[in-house]
Formats: sequence, C-alpha cells, structure tokens
Amino acid sequence: MTFFTVFYQMIALLILIGAGYIAARTGMLDEHTSTKMSAMILNIFNPMLALSSASGAIGQIPLGQMGQVALIAVGMFLLFILIGRICSPFFAKDIFQKKIFELMFVFSNLGFMGIPVVSSVLGSEYVVYVTEFMMIYNVFFYTYGLAMMDGKFTAASLKKLITPGNLLVFGSIFVLVFSIQLPSFVSTAVTYLGNVTSPMAMMTIGYALSKASLKDIFTDKKLYLFTFIKLLVIPLALLPLLKLLPIPSDLIPLCMIMFGMPVGNMPLILGNERGIDCTTCSAGIIMTTLFCLVTIPLLMAIV
Repeated sequence: MTFFTVFYQMIALLILIGAGYIAARTGMLDEHTSTKMSAMILNIFNPMLALSSASGAIGQIPLGQMGQVALIAVGMFLLFILIGRICSPFFAKDIFQKKIFELMFVFSNLGFMGIPVVSSVLGSEYVVYVTEFMMIYNVFFYTYGLAMMDGKFTAASLKKLITPGNLLVFGSIFVLVFSIQLPSFVSTAVTYLGNVTSPMAMMTIGYALSKASLKDIFTDKKLYLFTFIKLLVIPLALLPLLKLLPIPSDLIPLCMIMFGMPVGNMPLILGNERGIDCTTCSAGIIMTTLFCLVTIPLLMAIV
C-alpha cells in the first residue's frame, strides 16, 4: 500500500474535520450539539456500521480469523499497559499526571477515529474487526482503567459495560457468527445509518479542535516525543511480532492501524471526573489526532 494512496484517504477525513471546525467557528455547531452527536455516534451510528459490516461479511470472514483478531487485541492492550507503566514516569512526576499518561498510552481512539480510518483505507468489510477491538477496549477500560485511576476495582464498574452501543456491537458479532441474514429493508436502513459515522465523527473532532489553543499544544515539547512514541515507535516495534504470528497478511494493515491510533477521549473524561488537571491530555488528543493523518500513511507504506 503506497504512502499517497492512504494519504489521500486521510486528507478526505481531514476535510471532514475541517467542516466540523468551520461549523464550530461560525456558530452552527456548539457544545450541546457536539455532545449529542457524540452520544449518537457511540450508541447508534458506530454500532449500525458494525452491524452493516457484519451483515455484508457473512460467509466471507472465517470465524478463526475473528478469534485471532480478538487475541491480538488482548495482547495489544497488555503490551500497551506495560509500555504505559514503563514510559509514563518520563513524562510526568506528579502521581495523577503519571496516571493520565498511562491511560493515554493504553486507550486510543478506536471508535471515532479507528472506524472511519479503517473503513476509508481498507474497506467497510474490515469494520467488524474494529468492533472486536472496541469490545475488548471497553473491558480493559472498565477494569484496568478504573482500578488504576482509583486504586481499587469494584464489580459495579462492570455494569457500565452494558450500554446500547455495546449491546448492538455484540449483536453485530452474533449476526456474523451465526450467519443471520437481515431482511433487505433492515439491511438498507442499517447501511444508511452506518454511513453517517465517518462524517459525524470527524466533525466532532473538528469541534474539539476549534476549542483548543493550538499555540499551547504545539509549544509543548514533551507532547512531540509522546506523539512520536505513541504513533510510530510502538506500532513499528510491534510489527515484527505481528509478522511472526500465523495470521492472514490482510490482517496486518488492520492491526497496524489499531496500533497507531491517536489518544482517545476516555482518559480525559476519567481525569475530569476525578478533578485532575487534564490540559496536557486534551492537548495530546489533538496533537496525536492531527499527526496520525501522516503517520497512518507511513505505517501503511512500511507494511
């Protein structure tokens, strides 16, 4: 896969981010609307895209490959946790900021950014694999993530896994595993809803960008180092391990995209809920999101 082939796809996503930025700057998109859009993406559009992908992939994706992807996802998070533990002390001395950096290493933007990127670069049929990563992401976040931040784990946190979005994502995998054919009118509606995902997700990122101080973000030297490690060093270090695995070659680009995703919003949300200063985290989300528009094509060219 050549650099420019993927780069042009990423430029298309950048244009969508720009549309969100302009909408926010001109007053067409405000915080309330952006929040509601995010809720719809999480609970309706992302799951519908996953269901559409699963329905279209019936008979085309061996169940063994789904099992392989699930194991790779688990391995990815375990390695990210180890990397976060090792690297976070170099970026922060304060115990709470160190925890935020640990979360930033582990929890990437697999949904809002991962699904549009995979769909654009590899094709919508690969989105079903992204949903596996997302399900395992949620399990790690509501177990390791909360326990690491609070210093304890409670079974009550697992209840947060039961959301409409998660249930629909699980349903999409159920449809694929048991080869359940959706009626044509349902399939059409699901496809239309799923197609909303990419433009709406990118516009919400554009809104976040419009509220950020770009000067503060791009003058923080440690964020450049963090971004370089997060988006390039870690994925490239994992590539040789990935190639040793007995998996189909078309899964390698998918996994590399997952390895190289920017920081997600969940560390920011978790930190804000606990009264932690998340200025650096917010800046890290914006910087890694912008730089991944270049690093993803680089990773795809190397693969």
